[in-house]
Order: sequence, then structure tokens, then C-alpha cells
Amino acid sequence: MEYVNSIIKMKGEDSAVLSRSERTALVQSSLNLTSRILIILAALALSATYFLPLWTISLDAPQYPEGLGIEIWINQMQGQNPHDLNKINNLNHYIGMKKIIPEAIPELKIMPWVMRGVLLLGLAVGILGMRKLLMIWLIVFLLVAIAGFVDFYLWGYDYGHNLDLEHAIIKVPGMSYQPPLIGNRKLLNFTATSLPGSGGWVAIGSFLTGLGLCVYEIRRHRKVAVNE
Repeated sequence: MEYVNSIIKMKGEDSAVLSRSERTALVQSSLNLTSRILIILAALALSATYFLPLWTISLDAPQYPEGLGIEIWINQMQGQNPHDLNKINNLNHYIGMKKIIPEAIPELKIMPWVMRGVLLLGLAVGILGMRKLLMIWLIVFLLVAIAGFVDFYLWGYDYGHNLDLEHAIIKVPGMSYQPPLIGNRKLLNFTATSLPGSGGWVAIGSFLTGLGLCVYEIRRHRKVAVNE
């Protein structure tokens, strides 16, 4: 239940710390109808992640005015433009990076099931209307996002640091080619930009909607308790 106090403190509420009995009453109370509908809509919005890219990595360089890029979807990885993935693999060969083979990435087989679980749990929150379940959903959602970022970082680290220098044509001592987790990074004459894709922004919006409703419900409960 410390999660409840954490949310209140983040929002700067007066008398931020709730007593044990207040916290118990809060998590066991029900969501109002509007909150339940909005949670259901936020959960259903996650279905868009099956049809839109979650993340994009763009590569800009003078010799590629049209740009190059990779889109990471929930169950696949592909080029932003036709043949981009082949072009990137050919470039990676020169610096000793492993070939990117989407079929060999196990996370692309796991992620659809994980997202389905998050979606169904969100629907359960809206249908059952339990405030405690809303908090559990937010925690699970956040843990899934953190695990995804950690896995993405480790994947990029492996590809960018574990180079086959014996067969590499271009060798720069001490140079690594890990793409940024988020933002920009200069990699030789390329500028790599890593940002959420449209599906990623949908997922972020879904989580923020749930978080905002959780804060709203906490405030609503406290107002009702004061009036009583």
C-alpha cells in the first residue's frame, strides 16, 4: 500500500501520508463508472500496438539522403523503407557487427503474449471496477516497460560491442556501435536516433491514462472521506 502514498507524494497532496485504515479503505473501494469506462478504453487502445511500430531507430548520413531505419514491432523487426534492413546488415558487415535476423530474436515471439496479458488485465480492472486491481495493473504495466527497456539496452549492447574485428573491414580502436536507448548518438558518419514509434506512444498514453485515473480516484476517495 506504500504505492498509494507514493502517488500522493508525487502530486504534492496535503497530509500526504494516509493511515493504515485509510489506505485499506482506499484500495478496497470501487472505481466510479467514468473511470471504469476510461480504463477499458485505455486497455483496448493497447491493441493498436499489434498494428503499429513500438520503437524506431533512424540512421542519417550524407550518403543516404533518404535515410535508413529499423522499426521494432511487437512481433517483428523491419526496415523503415523497403530494403533498409538489408542495407543496414550490409553496412554492419564492414564494422564487424552481427547480422540482424528478426526470426532469431526470441523476444519478438514473447512480446505479443505479454502485451495481451497487460491488455486483458486492464479490461478486468474496468469490468470489475476494483481500485486495488487498478494499482496492480499500473505496477505490472510499469514492470513490463522496464523489462522491455532493459532487454532493448542489452540487445543493443550485444550488437554494438561484441564485434567480429577479425573479419571487419573498418576498425576503429575503442569504438562501439550501440544505438542510443532514447535520443541521438553519433556513430562514425551516421547519426542514430532512437524514439518511440506510434505504437509506443499509444502504450505510453494508455499507462498515463491509468496513472491519471488512479490519482483522480485517490483524490475523490479522500474528498468523500472528509465530507463524511
